[in-house]
Amino acid sequence: MSGPVPADDAVRPPSGAGRPSPPSRRGAAAALAAASAHYLRGDPIDMSALAAELGVGRATLYRWVGSRERLLAALLGEMTERTYRVAARGVGGAGAERILALLERFMRAVVDAEPLKAFTEREPRLFIRLATMPGTIEDRATGLLTRELQAEIDRGALRTRLPTRTLAQAIVRVADSFMYAHYLGGNRPEIDQALEVVELLLRPCPGGGESPGAAGR
Repeated sequence: MSGPVPADDAVRPPSGAGRPSPPSRRGAAAALAAASAHYLRGDPIDMSALAAELGVGRATLYRWVGSRERLLAALLGEMTERTYRVAARGVGGAGAERILALLERFMRAVVDAEPLKAFTEREPRLFIRLATMPGTIEDRATGLLTRELQAEIDRGALRTRLPTRTLAQAIVRVADSFMYAHYLGGNRPEIDQALEVVELLLRPCPGGGESPGAAGR
């Protein structure tokens, strides 16, 4: 689950902001910010051009970010969180109803996003590999959804059959497979089908048993 938001949406500062950070960490943050700006404009992410923009050599840039793929994974993970938080604003309801409404808003924002369309037109196979395989993007999306599900469980609005993180990971993988169906051989995104499957996953425990969600925090 990944996608961009308007460029003026603020990114939350990292934990510990205000303390001096190592040069490599500052460099990685600067590289991510510069790459994000290019991405949001729909421009390609070229490592040589990015290094020149940052005033460093390619070797230094690679030392900061590891590789181009790792930088893109971090970028798409950041965009996933920003898109998710925008989608969550003003979502009403409680329990499964709220989760489904949030997921629908998020998925429709993703498939309609122009920067993501530009990126996938240039590098569709790379995008699918980064977005649908276990790694940075899935971990970020799973963490966000885990907290959302747990909040509904804690206030008594949701009962689940699975540990919270397991359920969140399953929902993320379902959403990805349907949301990106047009990159996987289908004709179009299948958001309605994704929501139908997620609704089944969110159905209450039979017999009124206690939700095991807290065990998976």
